[in-house]
Amino acid sequence: MPIRCILHWQPNQGTVVNSQVLNEISQCVETLNGVKEGRCKASLTFYRPNLRDQSVTIDFPRDFLGISMLEQPNKYYFIIRGQKIVLEADSSILTIMEKLQSYKSKVALHFEGVLYKLGDFQMRVIKVVPNQAESLRGIMIEIEYLPISSVEKSKQIMEEFIDIWKEVVSKKALAGQFMYAEPNYAEYGLSDNYTCQHTAVQYAAALAQLIQSAQLRN
Repeated sequence: MPIRCILHWQPNQGTVVNSQVLNEISQCVETLNGVKEGRCKASLTFYRPNLRDQSVTIDFPRDFLGISMLEQPNKYYFIIRGQKIVLEADSSILTIMEKLQSYKSKVALHFEGVLYKLGDFQMRVIKVVPNQAESLRGIMIEIEYLPISSVEKSKQIMEEFIDIWKEVVSKKALAGQFMYAEPNYAEYGLSDNYTCQHTAVQYAAALAQLIQSAQLRN
Protein backbone atom coordinates (compact mmCIF):
# COMPACT_ATOMS: atom_id res chain seq x y z
CA MET A 1 0.00 0.00 0.00
CA PRO A 2 1.39 3.46 -0.87
CA ILE A 3 2.75 5.61 1.94
CA ARG A 4 0.55 8.37 3.40
CA CYS A 5 1.05 11.37 5.66
CA ILE A 6 -1.86 13.13 7.36
CA LEU A 7 -1.53 16.80 8.28
CA HIS A 8 -4.02 18.79 10.35
CA TRP A 9 -4.82 22.49 10.05
CA GLN A 10 -4.01 24.50 13.18
CA PRO A 11 -5.75 27.90 13.16
CA ASN A 12 -4.07 30.87 14.80
CA GLN A 13 -5.12 31.89 18.30
CA GLY A 14 -8.50 33.60 18.21
CA THR A 15 -9.45 32.35 14.74
CA VAL A 16 -11.85 29.62 13.63
CA VAL A 17 -11.97 26.94 10.97
CA ASN A 18 -14.55 27.75 8.28
CA SER A 19 -15.55 26.85 4.73
CA GLN A 20 -13.66 29.83 3.32
CA VAL A 21 -10.37 28.42 4.67
CA LEU A 22 -11.31 25.02 3.25
CA ASN A 23 -11.93 26.55 -0.20
CA GLU A 24 -8.62 28.42 -0.11
CA ILE A 25 -6.77 25.20 0.76
CA SER A 26 -8.49 23.38 -2.12
CA GLN A 27 -7.29 26.16 -4.43
CA CYS A 28 -3.74 25.56 -3.19
CA VAL A 29 -3.93 21.94 -4.37
CA GLU A 30 -5.17 23.14 -7.77
CA THR A 31 -2.20 25.55 -7.86
CA LEU A 32 -0.01 22.42 -7.81
CA ASN A 33 -1.96 21.20 -10.88
CA GLY A 34 -3.97 18.74 -8.82
CA VAL A 35 -6.73 17.05 -10.83
CA LYS A 36 -9.93 15.97 -9.06
CA GLU A 37 -10.25 12.18 -9.09
CA GLY A 38 -13.24 11.59 -6.82
CA ARG A 39 -14.45 11.67 -3.23
CA CYS A 40 -13.01 10.20 -0.06
CA LYS A 41 -14.62 9.39 3.26
CA ALA A 42 -13.78 7.91 6.63
CA SER A 43 -15.43 7.94 10.03
CA LEU A 44 -14.07 7.81 13.55
CA THR A 45 -16.06 6.81 16.63
CA PHE A 46 -15.03 7.26 20.24
CA TYR A 47 -16.27 4.36 22.40
CA ARG A 48 -16.70 4.11 26.15
CA PRO A 49 -17.69 1.01 28.19
CA ASN A 50 -21.40 0.71 28.94
CA LEU A 51 -21.07 0.09 32.69
CA ARG A 52 -24.26 -0.66 34.59
CA ASP A 53 -22.41 -0.68 37.92
CA GLN A 54 -19.91 2.20 38.04
CA SER A 55 -18.24 0.80 41.18
CA VAL A 56 -17.02 -2.33 39.36
CA THR A 57 -13.26 -2.49 38.89
CA ILE A 58 -12.65 -2.95 35.18
CA ASP A 59 -9.71 -4.64 33.49
CA PHE A 60 -10.71 -3.77 29.92
CA PRO A 61 -10.09 -0.55 27.96
CA ARG A 62 -11.79 2.57 29.38
CA ASP A 63 -12.06 3.91 25.86
CA PHE A 64 -10.99 3.17 22.31
CA LEU A 65 -11.39 4.50 18.79
CA GLY A 66 -13.10 2.78 15.87
CA ILE A 67 -12.25 3.83 12.31
CA SER A 68 -13.86 2.93 8.98
CA MET A 69 -12.48 3.90 5.56
CA LEU A 70 -14.24 4.15 2.22
CA GLU A 71 -11.44 2.27 0.43
CA GLN A 72 -11.74 -0.66 2.89
CA PRO A 73 -15.53 -1.14 3.19
CA ASN A 74 -15.21 -4.65 4.63
CA LYS A 75 -12.76 -3.68 7.39
CA TYR A 76 -12.98 -1.84 10.70
CA TYR A 77 -10.00 -0.60 12.70
CA PHE A 78 -9.70 -0.30 16.47
CA ILE A 79 -7.14 1.79 18.32
CA ILE A 80 -6.59 1.45 22.07
CA ARG A 81 -4.37 4.46 22.65
CA GLY A 82 -3.43 3.76 26.26
CA GLN A 83 -1.94 0.36 25.41
CA LYS A 84 -0.74 1.43 21.92
CA ILE A 85 -2.75 -1.31 20.19
CA VAL A 86 -4.18 -1.19 16.66
CA LEU A 87 -6.37 -4.01 15.35
CA GLU A 88 -7.98 -4.80 12.00
CA ALA A 89 -11.35 -6.56 12.09
CA ASP A 90 -14.09 -7.56 9.68
CA SER A 91 -16.75 -4.83 9.42
CA SER A 92 -19.33 -7.33 10.76
CA ILE A 93 -17.80 -6.63 14.20
CA LEU A 94 -20.08 -3.57 14.34
CA THR A 95 -23.17 -5.80 14.30
CA ILE A 96 -21.72 -7.89 17.13
CA MET A 97 -20.91 -4.75 19.16
CA GLU A 98 -24.45 -3.47 18.63
CA LYS A 99 -25.89 -6.72 20.01
CA LEU A 100 -23.51 -6.99 22.97
CA GLN A 101 -23.90 -3.34 24.05
CA SER A 102 -20.61 -3.64 25.97
CA TYR A 103 -19.43 -0.28 24.62
CA LYS A 104 -21.41 2.76 23.53
CA SER A 105 -20.52 5.46 21.04
CA LYS A 106 -19.77 8.78 22.75
CA VAL A 107 -18.66 10.89 19.78
CA ALA A 108 -18.66 10.22 16.04
CA LEU A 109 -16.79 12.30 13.47
CA HIS A 110 -16.86 12.09 9.69
CA PHE A 111 -13.88 12.85 7.45
CA GLU A 112 -15.19 13.87 4.03
CA GLY A 113 -13.29 15.31 1.13
CA VAL A 114 -11.99 15.44 -2.40
CA LEU A 115 -9.21 13.31 -3.90
CA TYR A 116 -6.71 15.01 -6.22
CA LYS A 117 -4.06 13.39 -8.43
CA LEU A 118 -0.67 15.11 -8.87
CA GLY A 119 1.64 12.83 -10.85
CA ASP A 120 3.06 10.24 -8.43
CA PHE A 121 1.25 11.92 -5.55
CA GLN A 122 -2.36 11.99 -4.42
CA MET A 123 -3.82 14.55 -2.05
CA ARG A 124 -7.08 14.47 -0.13
CA VAL A 125 -8.56 17.72 1.18
CA ILE A 126 -10.67 16.60 4.13
CA LYS A 127 -13.19 18.38 6.31
CA VAL A 128 -13.95 17.03 9.78
CA VAL A 129 -17.63 17.24 10.75
CA PRO A 130 -19.56 15.78 13.73
CA ASN A 131 -22.17 13.09 13.20
CA GLN A 132 -25.57 14.53 12.16
CA ALA A 133 -24.19 18.08 11.92
CA GLU A 134 -22.78 20.35 9.25
CA SER A 135 -20.48 22.45 11.45
CA LEU A 136 -16.84 22.25 10.39
CA ARG A 137 -14.61 21.05 13.24
CA GLY A 138 -11.31 20.73 11.43
CA ILE A 139 -9.39 20.39 8.16
CA MET A 140 -6.89 17.71 7.27
CA ILE A 141 -4.72 16.91 4.26
CA GLU A 142 -3.69 13.40 3.25
CA ILE A 143 -0.58 13.19 1.08
CA GLU A 144 0.01 9.85 -0.62
CA TYR A 145 3.12 8.86 -2.57
CA LEU A 146 2.14 6.04 -4.91
CA PRO A 147 5.50 4.42 -5.89
CA ILE A 148 6.72 3.57 -2.36
CA SER A 149 5.25 1.60 0.55
CA SER A 150 8.27 1.79 2.88
CA VAL A 151 7.92 4.35 5.68
CA GLU A 152 11.69 4.79 5.95
CA LYS A 153 12.49 4.98 2.22
CA SER A 154 9.77 7.54 1.56
CA LYS A 155 10.68 9.81 4.47
CA GLN A 156 12.89 12.26 2.56
CA ILE A 157 10.63 12.69 -0.47
CA MET A 158 7.57 13.11 1.78
CA GLU A 159 9.34 15.71 3.90
CA GLU A 160 10.32 17.62 0.75
CA PHE A 161 6.76 17.51 -0.62
CA ILE A 162 5.32 18.64 2.73
CA ASP A 163 7.75 21.61 2.72
CA ILE A 164 6.60 22.54 -0.82
CA TRP A 165 2.98 22.23 0.24
CA LYS A 166 3.46 24.42 3.32
CA GLU A 167 5.18 27.05 1.18
CA VAL A 168 2.27 27.11 -1.30
CA VAL A 169 -0.24 27.48 1.56
CA SER A 170 1.82 30.24 3.22
CA LYS A 171 1.44 32.40 0.10
CA LYS A 172 -2.31 32.54 0.78
CA ALA A 173 -1.59 34.29 4.12
CA LEU A 174 -4.26 32.23 5.88
CA ALA A 175 -4.70 32.49 9.65
CA GLY A 176 -3.09 29.16 10.53
CA GLN A 177 -0.74 26.44 9.34
CA PHE A 178 -0.58 22.72 8.63
CA MET A 179 1.05 20.57 11.28
CA TYR A 180 2.46 17.07 10.95
CA ALA A 181 3.59 14.86 13.81
CA GLU A 182 4.66 11.44 12.56
CA PRO A 183 3.43 8.73 14.94
CA ASN A 184 5.84 6.18 16.35
CA TYR A 185 4.55 3.17 14.43
CA ALA A 186 6.91 0.80 16.24
CA GLU A 187 5.01 1.54 19.49
CA TYR A 188 1.96 -0.05 17.85
CA GLY A 189 3.98 -3.03 16.63
CA LEU A 190 3.72 -1.93 12.99
CA SER A 191 6.45 -2.68 10.46
CA ASP A 192 8.13 -0.42 7.89
CA ASN A 193 5.73 -1.66 5.21
CA TYR A 194 2.79 0.79 5.13
CA THR A 195 -0.74 -0.58 5.70
CA CYS A 196 -4.24 0.70 6.51
CA GLN A 197 -3.37 0.18 10.17
CA HIS A 198 -0.72 2.90 9.78
CA THR A 199 -3.44 5.18 8.35
CA ALA A 200 -5.72 4.41 11.31
CA VAL A 201 -2.94 5.34 13.75
CA GLN A 202 -2.42 8.61 11.86
CA TYR A 203 -6.15 9.45 12.01
CA ALA A 204 -6.09 8.92 15.78
CA ALA A 205 -2.98 11.10 16.14
CA ALA A 206 -4.44 13.85 13.92
CA LEU A 207 -7.68 13.79 15.92
CA ALA A 208 -5.74 14.18 19.18
CA GLN A 209 -3.90 17.17 17.67
CA LEU A 210 -7.18 18.73 16.47
CA ILE A 211 -8.69 18.42 19.95
CA GLN A 212 -5.56 19.82 21.58
CA SER A 213 -5.38 22.84 19.25
CA ALA A 214 -9.11 23.52 19.82
CA GLN A 215 -8.58 23.46 23.59
CA LEU A 216 -5.62 25.85 23.29
CA ARG A 217 -7.68 28.30 21.21
CA ASN A 218 -10.47 28.22 23.78
